[in-house]
Amino acid sequence: MEPPSQNVKTTPLLSLGRFHISEEYGFLLPNPLKELPDHFRPWMEIANELPHLIETQQLQARVNKVLPRNLALPLVEVSRNLGLPPILVHSDLVLTNWTPRNPERPMEIGNLDIIVSFPGGESLRGFILVTVLVEKAAVPGIKALIQGVNAILQHSQNSLLQALQQLRLSIQDITRTLGQMHDYVDPDIFYAVIRIFLSGWKDNPAMPVGLIYEGVSTAPLQYSGGSAAQSSVLHAFDEFLGVRHSKESADFLHRMREYMPPSHKAFIEEIHSSPSLRDHILSSANVQLRTAYNQCVEALADPRSYHIAVVTKYLITAATKAKGRRPNRLPGPSQALEERGTGGTIVLSFLKSVRDKTLEAVLHQSD
Repeated sequence: MEPPSQNVKTTPLLSLGRFHISEEYGFLLPNPLKELPDHFRPWMEIANELPHLIETQQLQARVNKVLPRNLALPLVEVSRNLGLPPILVHSDLVLTNWTPRNPERPMEIGNLDIIVSFPGGESLRGFILVTVLVEKAAVPGIKALIQGVNAILQHSQNSLLQALQQLRLSIQDITRTLGQMHDYVDPDIFYAVIRIFLSGWKDNPAMPVGLIYEGVSTAPLQYSGGSAAQSSVLHAFDEFLGVRHSKESADFLHRMREYMPPSHKAFIEEIHSSPSLRDHILSSANVQLRTAYNQCVEALADPRSYHIAVVTKYLITAATKAKGRRPNRLPGPSQALEERGTGGTIVLSFLKSVRDKTLEAVLHQSD
């Protein structure tokens, strides 16, 4: 047998397994546990009764800008072990909070349930499960990133073209799936109830100084609430396509990466450090590649435009209706958050900037 050539490219190819990303479910955790070991029974009892405890103020009575030691210490310890901040994040609410009713049937909203709930009823269930299905719709796109990066490393134009075509289809499926939000989530319930539990305690006018974690820190700690920006999907797509956002938007998006599972953040960084797709296409005379690339960029702007429409309906319009119903009431937490996303951004201006910068990545004849 001949020895291997010394000139063979030795750059390791990218794989999903290295980053704990499922071939079937993407960033979603396959088969999340519905129960913890008996040692954690008190936690599960509280988790299973959360809507009742919150609505009857039994939970609120124990937490007044201070998270009690018996909750704060284990929460912080578990969060540190997971590499996540001690607050409800996208991976808690969505990636690990779903279960099939019948594992033999298709993964669709009628065959799914959430594991841990809080006030919001069927609208909360719909909000979480539509987002689960968005993550599932992204799986072919995530696989396409792997194929695309490896195709560049292996100088395979055909494989790269196939990857871009698959990525476009996946992004289009994400946009279609987002449309189910209107069928399952009531805007008034999202605005007045669900959003409050996702608001966090950083850049939150209702909790301007943060929350004291008793036994952890004597000073209040500030963490952002759950946000779609904590999903790894569009971050990875942006890195692969070379989309560059404004400094303010980019700073926020990079901060949200600290709220992702470390292996998912590492995957995004690996895509970022891989050979540049844009540079590869710009140096290539392949018109099909350039067209396929532009179609991906234009497709990626669509869910961002759709997100603007969703925020307008579920935040801006819902806020106006809520104001009309309570003109004489003192400001509450939902009013304090009226123009802010759950991640703490001035939401519409942020989303418009992200959408517009996405479209700026389109390659023109002069490029």
